[in-house]
Amino acid sequence: MRLGAAGVAVALATALLAACSPGPAAGAESAAGTVTASVQAAGDTAASVPAAATRWAPTPGATWQWQLTTPVDVTVAADVFDIDGVESTADTVAALHRAGRKAICYVNAGAVEDFRPDRAAFPRAVQGAQDGWPGERLLDIRRLDVLGPIMAARFDMCRQKGFDAVEADLVDTFAEDSGFPLTAADQLAYNRMLADLAHARGLAIGLKNDLDQVADLVDVFDFAINEQCFQYDECDELTPFVRAHKAVFTAEYELDPADFCPDARARGFSSMRKHLDLDAWRQPC
Repeated sequence: MRLGAAGVAVALATALLAACSPGPAAGAESAAGTVTASVQAAGDTAASVPAAATRWAPTPGATWQWQLTTPVDVTVAADVFDIDGVESTADTVAALHRAGRKAICYVNAGAVEDFRPDRAAFPRAVQGAQDGWPGERLLDIRRLDVLGPIMAARFDMCRQKGFDAVEADLVDTFAEDSGFPLTAADQLAYNRMLADLAHARGLAIGLKNDLDQVADLVDVFDFAINEQCFQYDECDELTPFVRAHKAVFTAEYELDPADFCPDARARGFSSMRKHLDLDAWRQPC
């Protein structure tokens, strides 16, 4: 994400020191002590944050807009805006707040992107296979000691810009051909670390896709974001979030709203059709 020079330097130095330490790549269990220390150290910048009882979290029925292009169209009639954390400014977040909206900070947590300002913070050893999007390589999420400080710095940026929550993208890469022997346990450890980092900064966090682990993570994450659950008949997997009175935000790219909106409303989902490039266009239910 777009950090100041000092922030990038700190993240880079931390990551490189961790990458050069002896021993094999840390698994979910062996890295637990290191991750705890990393989260505690990263939390030093968020010493005073809202308690869980006062931290904002969306509830079922909240309308949403998902726009990762800029400039953000702040006139869209939606309760919640999910926008790019790097490209969006504090002024944009403030404008949304003045209009009574909440803002979610999009962060890619599962891949390094060669167009982001902090790309040099990711050692080559944690960069795996390309994920199909230009300039992106999937990360070795076992390396919590390396990735924890980098993600902490990105979440710090979200907080400093005034965001209310985080969308951590690509948090289901254990099911992808990442180039690393990742397991479901590795993914759970990584995702729980991300939730801890967000909550330490007073930010809510959404579980993006990762349907296979909803039962394990619904108590840790504050809402869900999903793509195409209606098209692929996977929406039942998200029911635990609604039962927990947590919002489920979904987007479809190919289906006509008439084909999924009645079901979405019945389920208590906040759903819409979007272009794949996630510009301002939307067809909400």
